[in-house]
Amino acid sequence: MDDDVDEELLRELTPVVISVLCRRGADFASAEDAVQEAVLKALSGWHDDPPRDPKGWLITTAWYAFVDHTRSETARRAREERSEAEPPSGPTEDADDTLQLYALCAHSSLTPSSAVALTLRAVGGLTTKQIADAYLVPEATMAQRISRAKRTVSDVDFTAAGDVGELGTVMHTLYLVFNEGYSGDIDLAAEAIRLARQLSSMVDEPEVGGLLALMLLHHARRPARLGADGRLIPLADQDRELWDSSSIAEGVGILRSALARDRLGPYQAQAAIAALHADAPTVDDTDWVQIVEWYDELMAFGDNPVVRLNRAVAVGEADGAAVGLAELAHVDRSIPRWTAVAAHLRERNGELETAAELYAQAALEAPNLLERDHQTRQAARVNHLLRRSANR
Repeated sequence: MDDDVDEELLRELTPVVISVLCRRGADFASAEDAVQEAVLKALSGWHDDPPRDPKGWLITTAWYAFVDHTRSETARRAREERSEAEPPSGPTEDADDTLQLYALCAHSSLTPSSAVALTLRAVGGLTTKQIADAYLVPEATMAQRISRAKRTVSDVDFTAAGDVGELGTVMHTLYLVFNEGYSGDIDLAAEAIRLARQLSSMVDEPEVGGLLALMLLHHARRPARLGADGRLIPLADQDRELWDSSSIAEGVGILRSALARDRLGPYQAQAAIAALHADAPTVDDTDWVQIVEWYDELMAFGDNPVVRLNRAVAVGEADGAAVGLAELAHVDRSIPRWTAVAAHLRERNGELETAAELYAQAALEAPNLLERDHQTRQAARVNHLLRRSANR
């Protein structure tokens, strides 16, 4: 893509233009295809002669593409004649149905992975190749996934897809995007933050602010998560000077505004926990007691085993490892990272032999190579402590 083409602007306009076409009567799948065709024309042509009205240009070009795909061969020949000149911009429509588009892409009939892919394509404005590269899958595989998703929601009434009741599903989809992190040329965490900002500007809902704050606070720690050698660095050992202070300040400010509305939700509670970690100059300064209290608030929204697991860690820090282990005994052992938490608490409780065995087991259960390497090193570290103790 030429440097003179504003890719960010195209991505911001993509959901708006899809919404316009749907409101004009196009079905969602055809509208999305037409807008992608218009975006590709913009990427190849705007660097030579950018339009005065980018939104109007995209609407007109996408509408021509939609009409051309539904007309006869004669209309397709007419399109080839028109393509030599810039289409007239036409009136720019002010109505913004992007919220309906968010809800449609996160529709309950879709699997989480399909909802994420469709959101990145239709709302995020990413190309199929960009999404495929981010997920490290072949472009053809991602194209099939997106096509199936579009077929699944093809019969959903677009104008009725933006109910507030579906906002939770939209937020969950954006958080799934965020947790994919970074891979290839597309930073999905940054993309999720951009989309959450957009969503926050469209709805008056403190939980959306809580989600945005949570993303910002977690993202602020990213520069310290990996060492120079690529090793995973746990929160307690991170160089906090590397944390992005501006993102932390923004996240805390958004969180305070959301909490002031006195309509607490789970994203706000999670953001409050992240803010307490971010506020501590060192790990020893962490207010673990207040973190446990926020986990209690989070548990009130549902007995989530992952939340209960994380709460056991916080209790172990606030009240001692023995109390943390007692809490851990009530958590399902099949939960991911249960063994790693057990190893940590056993070590904190002075049970080094058991801890070493659990760290080794956690390495075998690790979901990825980074985590496996980290747990393996933890096991080696504790075994080294045991040998030193035995030689004294």
